[in-house]
Amino acid sequence: MKARHRPLVVITSNNEKELPDAFLRRCFFHYIRFPDKETMQAIVDVHYPNIKKELLAAALAAFFQMRDVPGLKKKPSTSELLDWLKLLLAEDIPPEALHGKDTKAIVPPLHGALLKNEQDVHLFERLVFMAKNNR
Repeated sequence: MKARHRPLVVITSNNEKELPDAFLRRCFFHYIRFPDKETMQAIVDVHYPNIKKELLAAALAAFFQMRDVPGLKKKPSTSELLDWLKLLLAEDIPPEALHGKDTKAIVPPLHGALLKNEQDVHLFERLVFMAKNNR
């Protein structure tokens, strides 16, 4: 048997599967784990090859800390990180602004670029506020 047309292949990281069962039966699903810090740094280097290492290190630390927040409906993804970095660079935000003395008790500047859900923004801000008050 030989195909008349080359099969269509769609690769996506979208975890939502609100598609008809008949369509999903024809799909192949393969889980790819979320990139670790080193892989994410390599991804960022492709998009922003001249980014200051200190800013990238601080941004990645804040980004992965935010991904660890329990209860988020939508964890920040690679595209949100890249958008956030673009904003940080455009606004010339220094690395020091991304972390304080207690890195768990700071709201990073422009964090709305990372959290795309209003409930997640409120949850994150409440958790940071509670962490600050429990010191």
